Amino acid sequence: MAKKVLKFGGTSVGSIERIINAAKIVGKEHAKGHKLIVVVSAMAGKTNELIEQSISISKEFDKRELDVLLSSGEQVTCSLISGALRGIGLIAKSWMNWQIPIITEGDHNNARIINMRTEEIDKFLSEGGIAIIPGFQGISKRGDITSIGRGGSDATAVAIAKIFKTDSCEIYTDVDGVYSTDPNKIPVAKKIDKISYQEMLELSSLGAKVMQPSAVQTAMMYDIPLQVRSTFTDRKGTDIINQENIDYSKKVVTGVAYSKDDAKITLIGVQDKPGVAASIFEPFSENQINVDMVIQNVSSDGKTTDLTFTIKRDDLDKTLSILKNNKKVKIKEVNHNTNVSKISIVGAGMVTTPGVSYKMFKALSEEKINILAISTSEIKISIIIDENYTVEAVKKLHKTFDLD
Repeated sequence: MAKKVLKFGGTSVGSIERIINAAKIVGKEHAKGHKLIVVVSAMAGKTNELIEQSISISKEFDKRELDVLLSSGEQVTCSLISGALRGIGLIAKSWMNWQIPIITEGDHNNARIINMRTEEIDKFLSEGGIAIIPGFQGISKRGDITSIGRGGSDATAVAIAKIFKTDSCEIYTDVDGVYSTDPNKIPVAKKIDKISYQEMLELSSLGAKVMQPSAVQTAMMYDIPLQVRSTFTDRKGTDIINQENIDYSKKVVTGVAYSKDDAKITLIGVQDKPGVAASIFEPFSENQINVDMVIQNVSSDGKTTDLTFTIKRDDLDKTLSILKNNKKVKIKEVNHNTNVSKISIVGAGMVTTPGVSYKMFKALSEEKINILAISTSEIKISIIIDENYTVEAVKKLHKTFDLD
């Protein structure tokens, strides 16, 4: 008998019929003798609907009140799935974030879980009950309801797995595992049976929407076994595990990820002296603008250089305004391009395999696709290209690295 966390995403509980289906999955796991904590998202589309309602009130809707509003979506799902479980004769009970409580710290709309009280729920589990907990939310030390960012139900599930010391954490979604790339765009994408925490963290950070990056990071830190499974089929899912338990002798690249919500900014004629880069990026950090790829050209005259970096497209106007008002740095010219996409290949096998970057660049050159920027790490290579060639580039790289 194991103690498990089962997390159901928005599409898995997107209608009453799907909630009943999820309850049946929980019932099957309970029949095997497992102790179960079920974490649920809001029904698909509900969070967006609530955000639209807040915008209709004010485009500057108070962040504290927004957390109160958004947290209601998961609470509804908690009640419905608990009712569905009771309807099939099981003992189930929902707990709201403040009843446990789920303690968080950090800003509204972007808090993180730091602790939970476990005694009451553990006692309920030992008596054969199934605990239902809302994802995405918590309560601050001041008693305010907080949310932990979009996709935060994954982070809740992994935090619960850590704090309640469960044996595993299963993520139920509308796909039957993690794929080598987006199967909706690339029909020949294949399901990955096993993937390391490091690879999954890279893929989720680079645009793969199967899991929230912070959830993968927590699982990796505490070695919590994850499995991504489909709510709608009985097929085996994808295990996300320690890299040491995966054989990379026959696999160099694990997957190809892409994102189309980036913008590229190039600063021309920046002073080339110590401290300038810090002066440029400090106000971005203060305004919670995430900077991704950073490329600096070598200064030929020792006086000025060019600096290119990428940000999320939604942050472009704010970023340009910050650069314009930054009096600490002299910049000759600022160029930006929103018609770009980021393509990345990821694989732990790249560490011990020479020639991967050459193979990638050669494949793209064969398709006459120009590379605008390059960034690398031990297990990934990311490039920026013209957005119009996104699918073409992904298809080519997917085939080049034998992932079809």
